[in-house]
Amino acid sequence: MKLGIVSAIYDGFTFEETIDNAAQNGYECVEVACWPNAKAERRYAGVSHIDVDNSDNEYIDYILRYCKNKNIEISSLAFYPNTMDPDPKKRAANIEHLFKVINMSAKLGVNMVTTFIGRDQTKTVEQNIDLFKQIWPEIINFAEQKKVKIAIENCPMLFGVDQWPGGQNLFTTPKIWRECFDIIKSDYFGINYDPSHFIWQQIDYIKPLYEFKDKIFHVHFKDIKLYKEKLDDVGIMAYPLDYMSPKLPGLGDVNWADFVAALKAIGFDGYACVEVEDKAYEDSTEHILESIAISYEYMRKFVVKN
Repeated sequence: MKLGIVSAIYDGFTFEETIDNAAQNGYECVEVACWPNAKAERRYAGVSHIDVDNSDNEYIDYILRYCKNKNIEISSLAFYPNTMDPDPKKRAANIEHLFKVINMSAKLGVNMVTTFIGRDQTKTVEQNIDLFKQIWPEIINFAEQKKVKIAIENCPMLFGVDQWPGGQNLFTTPKIWRECFDIIKSDYFGINYDPSHFIWQQIDYIKPLYEFKDKIFHVHFKDIKLYKEKLDDVGIMAYPLDYMSPKLPGLGDVNWADFVAALKAIGFDGYACVEVEDKAYEDSTEHILESIAISYEYMRKFVVKN
C-alpha cells in the first residue's frame, strides 16, 4: 500500500509546487486534480495540476520526468463532476472533460481515473439507475479501450441546501454498488473507497471491504466527526453539515487502525491518498500546509513506507 495525498487541497499551487511539497512530507503518490479551467461551483473543485487539453509528448514527458525525479507516483487523475446533471449542457460538458481525463491518464501510463457517477438530485434512486444505464456504459467502454480503470468515490455529495434533496452522486451504498456492478460488468469499473462517507450514513465502513475487495481500485483517507448533540437536535433528515463535519484523519470517528488492518486483510496493496478537508485548517496557506503534514504523520503510523 502506498500513502499519498489528493492534490485538490493545493489550490493555487503549481504542479511542481504540489509534487515538491508532497515529496518533502514523505508521501509516495499524488492523486492529481484535473478540472477544466472554469469557475468552481463548490469547495475543492476547479483545481487543476495537469492540463488534460495538452497532449503534447514533451509535456507528458516533463510530467513523468518531474515525478520520477521527486520519487512520486501519480495514483490517478481526478475529476469529480456530475455526469448526470439535470442540465443537458452541464452534463455534456462534464462527460466531454471526463473523456479527456481518461485519455490523458492513458497517455501518462497512470491508467486510473477517480471520479463520481453523478446524480439528478431531483429524481429517485430508481430513476437515476435508469439514467446510469443510459450514460455510463459508453464511458466505461471508452475507459476499457484506453485500459484505464475508473474508480468511483462513494461520497453522496449531499451536504447542504445546494445538493438537497438527493445529493449529486448516486454511488453511495453497498446496495447501489451491487446494482451498478450488475449493470456494467467490467474489470475497469470499481470503487474509490472513502470510509468517512459511511459514518454519517450510519453504514458499517469496514464490512463492505470484504464483499467488494476485488472492486476497490483506490482508497481515500478522510475522516468525519459526527456530533451526537447536534444530531439529537436536528435528526438524520437535516442537512448533513448540520450534524457532522469532514476532518483530518485521526480527528474524526473513523478507527484507522481497524480500517487499515482490514485493507491489509483483503490484500489491498494499491494507492491510498489522504483527502485533506477540514475547515479548521483552511484560514491560511500556513495552516493548509500544516494539515498536510499532520495527516501524513498520523497515517504513517498505520501505512508502512515501501
